[in-house]
Amino acid sequence: MDAQKVDMFIMTNGKFFESHQIGQIRERLLVLDESKWPMIQSLPLKDPSTSLIVSILGGSMGIDRFIIGDTGIGVGKLLTCGGFGIWTIIDWFMIQGATREKNMQKLQQFLY
Repeated sequence: MDAQKVDMFIMTNGKFFESHQIGQIRERLLVLDESKWPMIQSLPLKDPSTSLIVSILGGSMGIDRFIIGDTGIGVGKLLTCGGFGIWTIIDWFMIQGATREKNMQKLQQFLY
């Protein structure tokens, strides 16, 4: 894979992943087959900042978890009104990391 393409991908999409994962992503992309590149570029990655805003506004209804694909936790938050508010407050601090982990899981499908 062309290093310039990989670096551009990292610069454009770095905010969607944890900072400690960027080096690993770059290494895997450099040795990746060129045929997988269009699929990787079109991956629907979720923005952690948007997840935080949604969590603040609708976290008690589980909307934040539904958006990132955690339907089980989303249903739990919905049925318990965000764990009686406690779960909602905890998610304000954890939702960005959870979003980045979900993005990494999507990318790993193509890297390995």
